[in-house]
This record gives sequence, C-alpha cells and structure tokens, in this order.
Amino acid sequence: MRAFADLIDRFNVVTGKSLAWFALIIVLIQFAVVLMRYVFGIGSIFMQELIVYLHAFLFMLASAYTLAHDGHVRVDIFYREAQPRTKAKINMFGAAFLMIPVCILIIYVSWDYVYNSWAIMEGSQETSGIQARFLLKSAIIGFSVQMALQGFVMMVRSWYALQGDEVELQRLRVTE
Repeated sequence: MRAFADLIDRFNVVTGKSLAWFALIIVLIQFAVVLMRYVFGIGSIFMQELIVYLHAFLFMLASAYTLAHDGHVRVDIFYREAQPRTKAKINMFGAAFLMIPVCILIIYVSWDYVYNSWAIMEGSQETSGIQARFLLKSAIIGFSVQMALQGFVMMVRSWYALQGDEVELQRLRVTE
C-alpha cells in the first residue's frame, strides 16, 4: 500500500513541478499580448485564451502537488500545535470524510458536462480562439482524480503514523 501511495505522490510531484513552468509561460505570453496591443496595435484572442487555459491547468492540475507538500491553507487553530498522532487522525478523517467524497461528487456532477464537451469537440466561441475547450473542461475531472488520489496518500501516511511509523510521525512533526 505504501508503494502505491509513493507512486501517486511521485506522479503528483512530477506533474506539479512540470506545470510550474506554466507560470513563466503565462508571464511571457501576457507580456507579448501587452506589447502587441499597445506597441503594435495587434490583438490576439488565441494568446489571451491561452493564458486562461494555462492558468486553469496550472492551478487545477498542480493542486495535488500543493497538497502533497502540505501547502494548502487550513484553519489550523488546533492542528499546528497538535501532537503528530492527533494530526494523523485529523488528516485521515479529513481525507476520508471530506476531501475524497467531495472529489467524487465533483466528478459525478461534472462528468456529463465534460463528456458533452468532448462529444461535440467543443471549441472557442471566437473564430480565432483555441478550438479545444473540451481539454480545458477535462481539467475539472483531472483535478478531482488527482486530489482524491492524494487524499488516499494522506490516509495511508496517516495510518502508518498511527501505527507508530517514525518516518510518517516525523513528517507530521515538521511545521512550515
């Protein structure tokens, strides 16, 4: 089980690190859009939509990476000062009864929305826009699957911590 959790973790870390480059690409494209518009008087709907796509992919598909590194904002009134075993219990409860069910709900609610977009190969409303809106909508499902899998990783790591695994207990002791 730990090997499968580590595999999921590695996948989400590689995905997150790869998608981090989108931030630089977004800045460069935005600079080009502004330069083209205000210096040369040329607009590009394609480039403006590309910024939206990259931004969506960056934040939707790199969320599991952030969760893997405990980077999401949490209300840590009790969590920060809690003992590692208490943190493990909170993580296990949160993943099992909050995060994973919400991810499953998102997949369930968005499935037809994404499927219909793929069925018609939905594209931009603009002629010169990106004709692949179905890919953008697919990020909803990708986000939910990655987050649910990372929630599973949290549960596995919490289980090992509750069993006294020093590596997992040490992970929970480290506060950022």
